[in-house]
Amino acid sequence: MSLIDLVQRVPLGYTTVQYDGRTYGLQRQNFNNGKSVKVFAQELGGTDFISFNFYQTSQGGQLKPCEMPAPKVLAFLRAFTLKKVKK
Repeated sequence: MSLIDLVQRVPLGYTTVQYDGRTYGLQRQNFNNGKSVKVFAQELGGTDFISFNFYQTSQGGQLKPCEMPAPKVLAFLRAFTLKKVKK
């Protein structure tokens, strides 16, 4: 899956997701007609977080992690799942 496909997996707005056995509050905001994306995920009841910006340029997509290594962000993007709502 390409980088842009991974970013597009993140739902717009706020949702809860599962990753590595933990629950995260995940928020995505689009800017500049979707050419800039800001994503922040906070582990609910824990201390972990994922934070990055993504920019779509004429040279392709650029991932800019915030205070963490890119492999951590990519692992999260590849593996998170939407949390199922109990009815």
